[in-house]
Amino acid sequence: MFKKLPGDEAQQLVSTTPDTAVVFRPAVLRTPAFVTIVIFVWRLLAGLVRLLWRHPIASAVVTTPCVLAWLYGWQYGLGLVALVLVGLASWALLGRISFNRWIGWRLLAFWRLVWVYRRHWQPVMIISGLGRHLRGRDYLPRLVSIRCTSWADLVTVKMLTGQAVKDWADRTEHLAHGFGARSCRVSVARAGRLLLVFPRHDPLATPLPAMPIPDAASVGPVEVGTCEDGTPWLLKVHGTHVLVAGATGAGKGSVIWSTIRGLLPAVRAGLVEIWALDPKRMELSFGRDLFGDRYAASPADCADLLEAAVAVMQERADRFAGLQRNHTPTIEDPFVLVVVDEVAFLTAYQSDKGLKIRISAALATLTTQGRAVGVGVLAALQDPRKDVLNIRNLFPDKIALRLDESEQVDMVLGDGARDRGALADHISPIPEQGAGVGYVRLECSPDPVRVRAAYVCDADIRAMAADFASGSDTAPLPVVEVTR
Repeated sequence: MFKKLPGDEAQQLVSTTPDTAVVFRPAVLRTPAFVTIVIFVWRLLAGLVRLLWRHPIASAVVTTPCVLAWLYGWQYGLGLVALVLVGLASWALLGRISFNRWIGWRLLAFWRLVWVYRRHWQPVMIISGLGRHLRGRDYLPRLVSIRCTSWADLVTVKMLTGQAVKDWADRTEHLAHGFGARSCRVSVARAGRLLLVFPRHDPLATPLPAMPIPDAASVGPVEVGTCEDGTPWLLKVHGTHVLVAGATGAGKGSVIWSTIRGLLPAVRAGLVEIWALDPKRMELSFGRDLFGDRYAASPADCADLLEAAVAVMQERADRFAGLQRNHTPTIEDPFVLVVVDEVAFLTAYQSDKGLKIRISAALATLTTQGRAVGVGVLAALQDPRKDVLNIRNLFPDKIALRLDESEQVDMVLGDGARDRGALADHISPIPEQGAGVGYVRLECSPDPVRVRAAYVCDADIRAMAADFASGSDTAPLPVVEVTR
């Protein structure tokens, strides 16, 4: 009736108590001592070779003094250690940047690998659901390497077979709190491998002063601030359209004025024209002299100015057709940047239905046909909902400053941007800490980049208007016939 099982047979189990549970003991295989010793020695040698292969420098640092002390005495080994320590301390004091590049960040990476990541890897993976515990065995993603920079840990992991990037993007909060970081960002390093970014501190916590005005005339990319890794934030405006979204006080003006500031030499050289739409009359009016007659505040004037930009675009398209596909800024055909502050007031909150239709049609025409002929749009708004701006997907490059709701992040930057670490709804509302801080998603990359725009104060704007005012030097606007 019972089949034979490993270990004791069921027929041999005798119980005098009817309700006693039957316990089956597994078979015990007695391994000879010689086999156990061979396996132990093999694992020891394999581990030693693996250690030397993965950490040759650290192994040499430990081995060399020991060998020297064994051959010539402990005084020589101790002297070598003291000499190395004095040299490293002098290097760290006199050349901190080079020391950190070659020694400091590597030592920090080794320490955090041992003390933080390997120590907590198994429980974090199992509890977050990225690992599996099946039949007494843990199946965990492999921790490949870790690199440290001045502000973050860059951890490379190999996913389990069958996992997707979304599995990790959905658990960024688990990973961040599990390893003691404020946030975690996920990006694809290569097929099957991910790069996890764990910031150790915030390098963008301090406000940035206005960027110096460039010496050379250029249409961009324009330096408007700093990226989180310390590199300059270069914003491309020629050949694209940029949408800036953020709540009140998030720093949209910093992005707009830093962009204008970087283009001023090109404006003075006649290679760039800036057309400003300022329905709030509070932001761009400070530098009104920079725009000359290309400034509009009332809804009717804004509609006329946008249709004038459409006329310039269409005239160029007629001349460029069959001759060139890309625009090169010249004095005859300068790059036209249409700056719209609070575009939602013109497209969604405008009470005049006729003006709303004209403005929406002009913006849609510029964003779909303008960049090939040198007409770009830089638009800012507070509410990124589709019913407020139904052409937001026509902006290739997007910037999300501080937002009120987590759903708005994906509205601005695209689906999945918040899961990959664009926590725009977590930016501090305190101006000194969060104004100008945001995430950028470019047309060429799906991964958001954390940045901070430089703050251009009122005095800077007035100085810009005084030094670079275009005034009467601008060419007259084209005449646009509008049927009403």
